[in-house]
Amino acid sequence: MTEKAPDAYRTISEAAEELDLPAHVLRFWESRFSQIKPVKRAGGRRLYRPGDLQLLRGIRTLLYDQGYTIKGAQKYLRDHGVAEVSALAGGSTPEAAPVSLAERYTVPETASFDGGRLQPTIDRLSAAKATLDAALTARLNN
Repeated sequence: MTEKAPDAYRTISEAAEELDLPAHVLRFWESRFSQIKPVKRAGGRRLYRPGDLQLLRGIRTLLYDQGYTIKGAQKYLRDHGVAEVSALAGGSTPEAAPVSLAERYTVPETASFDGGRLQPTIDRLSAAKATLDAALTARLNN
């Protein structure tokens, strides 16, 4: 394959070669995963963007490396989103159970860390929260 810039669009043949998959598999996945949306040129020619390729790599990881079924991969994609599935191509593995946003972004009480390094960031975030709270209160009172 001719070397293209990393941000260049790929034809289905180029994408298939890069992903080590037959082109018909990419067309099939496109019919099963609504999140795969290559640009279509006149005549229906597909052009895959870098983000499309990364998502396809993530789906490939789910199906081929992690052993998910198509239905399981669809559910994983719905539950975790495109960004997380795309990140799977980097070699990380899916979590055993979905974690809520509150759990993901809350520091446990037992966690120990150097608060001194984090204090400036915590102060900025607290100030931003106070500003947002004030704006929300003002909006609700109008």
